[in-house]
Amino acid sequence: MANEIVKYDSELNTIPLRKFSPVEMNLFFSIVSRMRDKNDDVVIFSFHDLKELSNYKMTATKSFVKDLESTYDKLMELKFSNRSASGLSVEKFRMFTRFKINGDSDEPFVEIQVHDMALPLLNNLEQWVRYSLTEFRDLSSGYSKTMFRLLKQFRTTGYAYFSKEDFHELLDIPKSYRETNINQYVLKPIKEELTPLFRGLTIKKKYGRGRGKPVIGYQFSFKPEHKNADDFSKGSQEDLRKKMFNIEQNGELSQEEKWVAKDKVLGLKIGTHEADLKAELEKKEQDLLSEIQKKGLLDDLQKGFLN
Repeated sequence: MANEIVKYDSELNTIPLRKFSPVEMNLFFSIVSRMRDKNDDVVIFSFHDLKELSNYKMTATKSFVKDLESTYDKLMELKFSNRSASGLSVEKFRMFTRFKINGDSDEPFVEIQVHDMALPLLNNLEQWVRYSLTEFRDLSSGYSKTMFRLLKQFRTTGYAYFSKEDFHELLDIPKSYRETNINQYVLKPIKEELTPLFRGLTIKKKYGRGRGKPVIGYQFSFKPEHKNADDFSKGSQEDLRKKMFNIEQNGELSQEEKWVAKDKVLGLKIGTHEADLKAELEKKEQDLLSEIQKKGLLDDLQKGFLN
């Protein structure tokens, strides 16, 4: 399932996934990836397939059922609607009409059916957002997952701008967050996790006039993808090479941020690259001192400093 593709109408990107955890996002978009072009048919997912699709880590059936139920409960809170051009006529609906979890079966499964009003989101698409499910699910931050989806909507232009209000709403940022919190908890993981996937990714704040030059928006830019580019894996080694290249060549990241990004891509403990570099420098220093001592130059150097 390495080349599983998520594809849906861009309208779905306008719906904030409020309070969804990264696990719940993985489950939801794994389901979306298999519901495309199924019309209103009932689609059956075995627990095994859905766990594999979403890269679900826990093995206990009770935990899985609980996470599935929680995902659907949050989906039920989302507001989908069709509004007329005049704004005087509105239809509201849920995305799924059927979501049955059967964990008592010898081969447990989930039955899901799309609401007839939601069919245009997944069927006969004229405009769409498309991306690799594997790349999406491997992101650990919920903010990174959301921004990954949003930026993929602009894959061929390489530019996206969000007003401060839209940015906060789409990413479901707590109202209590100040800019320092956004820098640390929102933008930092986005930079670290999305730089390997978007070549030349830059994030710039837009400032308004007035006291303190308040932030009024966020601008994202990256190298555009070709219109006919696919999202298929080119093999683990080539995918890794591309990610490491994107990190190393990104001029917006500090050295420390590059180390963290590389650790995440390689699945290493955060701080490994930094520690390895320090250890390498210490070893070079020790080797140099040993070489100096061998040549009998240490005393001469010390005398030189004393004189």
